Amino acid sequence: QVQLVESGGGLVQAGGSLKLSCAASGRTFSNYAMGWFRQAPGKEREFVATISWSLGITMYGDSVKGRFTISRDNAKSAVYLQMNSLKLEDTAVYYCAVAPGRVVSTRRTDYDYWGQGTQVTISS
Repeated sequence: QVQLVESGGGLVQAGGSLKLSCAASGRTFSNYAMGWFRQAPGKEREFVATISWSLGITMYGDSVKGRFTISRDNAKSAVYLQMNSLKLEDTAVYYCAVAPGRVVSTRRTDYDYWGQGTQVTISS
């Protein structure tokens, strides 16, 4: 099993920044994609960003392109999400996830392991 723990969420004003972190522990994989998703009340869980194990391949959801940056530290089994120019519509619970055997993936169903989520609230 893999345990994922997110941190860094909170309340921030529109236009501000936050950095989310996710630490993985337990079973490790030699090559896997990590990703961030988010879910706002009453909405489907939405893809935010994904990053490959190596090669620095990243992909972003259209709504966050140019504002969010995903990165990872394999030595620490960690993934990060730097969020800038935050908007009211970024308010959601943010989840990190692991997709074993995938280089990158935008599909929720490719991710086998999920964290509990961290709340991000943007105020006006």
